[in-house]
Amino acid sequence: MGELRAEGFDRFVAARWSALLHLARLLTGGDRHRAEDLLQEALVKLWFAWPKVAEQAPEAYVRKVLARAAARSARRRWWGERPMDQLPDPPEVGDETAAVDERTRLEAMLALLPVRQRAAVVLRYYQDLPEQQVAEVLGCPVGTARSLTARGVARLRRLLAEAVKPVE
Repeated sequence: MGELRAEGFDRFVAARWSALLHLARLLTGGDRHRAEDLLQEALVKLWFAWPKVAEQAPEAYVRKVLARAAARSARRRWWGERPMDQLPDPPEVGDETAAVDERTRLEAMLALLPVRQRAAVVLRYYQDLPEQQVAEVLGCPVGTARSLTARGVARLRRLLAEAVKPVE
């Protein structure tokens, strides 16, 4: 019985690790280290709940744990980082593709959104969840989830428009 549990859990983690890590990264504002910690925490909780959720929706369970853990960790006051006026090593011109630059820019702007707005936007548009499921994951009414998503998208558009550099 224990071997079947471990085998099913291992298959799930192996199949979904990359997608879940990316989701965690988006929920933490692009911080890979925090995302890994968050995903590890979520997978530990999944392990203990595995007999109950294995046949139902383990990914939905992990998504809910990730979103709630990201919101909880964002309430911490200090992560040991110090803001800098200038990046230590600016990237060289033309060393990355336009798609990677755009994705990086979008992830940086996502990091500027408040935690619940970021979670709503990521769940709705990156994970392509319907509003009802976004509301369930966030633990709020559908109208609140819809409002968080709309405000998040509007703010993201403003941030992206402000960040556009003029062509020289």
